[in-house]
Amino acid sequence: MNIFTELINGFHLILSWTPLFMVALGVMLGILVGVIPGLSPAMGVALLVPFSYGMEPLNALILLTAVYAAANYGGTITAIAINTPGTPSAIVSTFDGYPLTRQGKPGKALGASVIASTFGGFLGAVILVFFSEPLARAALKFGPAEYFSLAIFGLTIISSLSRGNWIKAFIATLIGLLLNTVGMDPFTGYLRFTFGIPELADGFGFIPALIGLFALGEIFLSLEKSETVQSAVQKISSEMPKLKEIWAIKRTILQSSLLGTLIGVVPGAGATIAAFIAYGEAKRISKNPEQFGKGALDGVAASGAATSGSVGGALVPLLTLGIPGSAATAVLIGALMLHGLTPGPELFKSNAAIIYGLFASLFLAYFVMFFLGYLGNQLWIKIISLPRELLYPLILAIAFIGSYSVNNSMFDVWSCLGFGILGWILRRYHFPTAPVILGLILGFLAETNFRRALLMGDARIFFTQPVSLALLILAVLSFFYPILKAKFKFLNNNNNKK
Repeated sequence: MNIFTELINGFHLILSWTPLFMVALGVMLGILVGVIPGLSPAMGVALLVPFSYGMEPLNALILLTAVYAAANYGGTITAIAINTPGTPSAIVSTFDGYPLTRQGKPGKALGASVIASTFGGFLGAVILVFFSEPLARAALKFGPAEYFSLAIFGLTIISSLSRGNWIKAFIATLIGLLLNTVGMDPFTGYLRFTFGIPELADGFGFIPALIGLFALGEIFLSLEKSETVQSAVQKISSEMPKLKEIWAIKRTILQSSLLGTLIGVVPGAGATIAAFIAYGEAKRISKNPEQFGKGALDGVAASGAATSGSVGGALVPLLTLGIPGSAATAVLIGALMLHGLTPGPELFKSNAAIIYGLFASLFLAYFVMFFLGYLGNQLWIKIISLPRELLYPLILAIAFIGSYSVNNSMFDVWSCLGFGILGWILRRYHFPTAPVILGLILGFLAETNFRRALLMGDARIFFTQPVSLALLILAVLSFFYPILKAKFKFLNNNNNKK
């Protein structure tokens, strides 16, 4: 049988009440998981694994995969609505989504996000179905040198996040990289910069840092400026993006979906790196890069498409080779084995019906996600319309509960507050906060793989490995292109004035 026949049989298999119910339930739970700060897609899937024990294998996998797919989208909702990323990858959605909300246009941001997320998910699922094996084989060629170069490529996004001052963006990135060194050395086991505080042995919690920098930092800055309800947002519009507006950013959606899927295939890369890189590339090809960070629909779409695309990509090495491409797929390996299924090439031969039924359910899950997301946007617009006197305490409560829920630790709550103060100080002096998070995310990946690569030889390994060299070249081009483009534009404007 060919792939098309297997996929059609998969659709026949899921077109009954129980699988359809599992798809709908999984999407609803996934959106809820994404919306709640502190709950990642991996945590959402892990919480439901015990409940799947008594189910049929296909129904269990449909439920868990739908949760994984929808949670990535759900995180963008609070990022756009209240500048509180529900998931790490949703950080990028705050860059342009929240500015649109402050302009009174949350409907456009939320609409663009759900459309781009749906398209990215569909494209990721198509690539998963038709190109799984060759992509998985290519991903296996990534070694320490390639992972280090990928991290450097990811860090070059700072030139796109600089908003006119790349030196400040560079300093903010260094702050993130330095904060990442706190905790236990991954190779020697020595404690670094913990100052005798046992809670710092594992470093700063990422979720408290994320919530503090974005949500609390924004609140503190607003309070300092004494923003009232009227001055914060003049008028809330529920208007969704028009068809011509979506058509205008079609290239960004397609490019970001492909980038998200391809980066998702690389084990350990994940949705967050995919979202950052897709955003940087979207800004680079944009005709109006100066609009990014101020409410560009391209920026919202890039994040949503790349995040959803990474789901299909992460499932590629999991199902074909038994290698998890993300934290959530690592949990899914346990779920597969719980139901007597061993991921790998033999899975497609011995349990083809279950696998292609799962593929078919993924397409259906994105359709349900689009439907629920579009309808649910009205609820979030009503929440945004609340007076700031009610909304700010609500955000603070969500931030502290989300921080505490990660490790059931008050230290994480205080850490969230500390990062909130840091975010406020950075914003006050016009330093971008996103590069700090970028440094925290990519610092560990860069450090560990740099040291592993050097243990395999010397520094030449980064230039003798073709994939590593290609990524480093892309990194140089990606870093300097926005800076040089801005300089040439500035010079041309001066010449025109003369």
